[in-house]
Amino acid sequence: MFSLTVRRTFMIAHSLPREVFGPAQGMHGATFVTEVTFRRRELNDDAIVLDIGAAGDVVEEVLAGLNYKNLDEHPDFAGRLSTTEALARYIADAVAGQIRAGQDGRELAGLDVTLRETPDAWAGYTLDFEAR
Repeated sequence: MFSLTVRRTFMIAHSLPREVFGPAQGMHGATFVTEVTFRRRELNDDAIVLDIGAAGDVVEEVLAGLNYKNLDEHPDFAGRLSTTEALARYIADAVAGQIRAGQDGRELAGLDVTLRETPDAWAGYTLDFEAR
């Protein structure tokens, strides 16, 4: 399995209004280092997984809809918790929707999204295209 990873950063505000989240129940900000890894069983005719620039553009476009937003007011999170894990899945689904619509994206096996909140804590989500 071959992979290509691009990394970008975005910032959000949100609250997690459940007791389990302790002080994060209140409004707070978070800066996420986002890594999106695209996977392919075999390289394409250009001997790459995906064009790095195109991959970065897709990730930037998806993150633009979240960057500097209050997720408590974001329509896609209405009635949902915006935990790091939930954000990772949201980003994976959004990136997959865009990348699979492109010609080269049809041959991908899947993608992984890792969101790093701090150097010591992160969460992720794996989307396996072949299992769908």
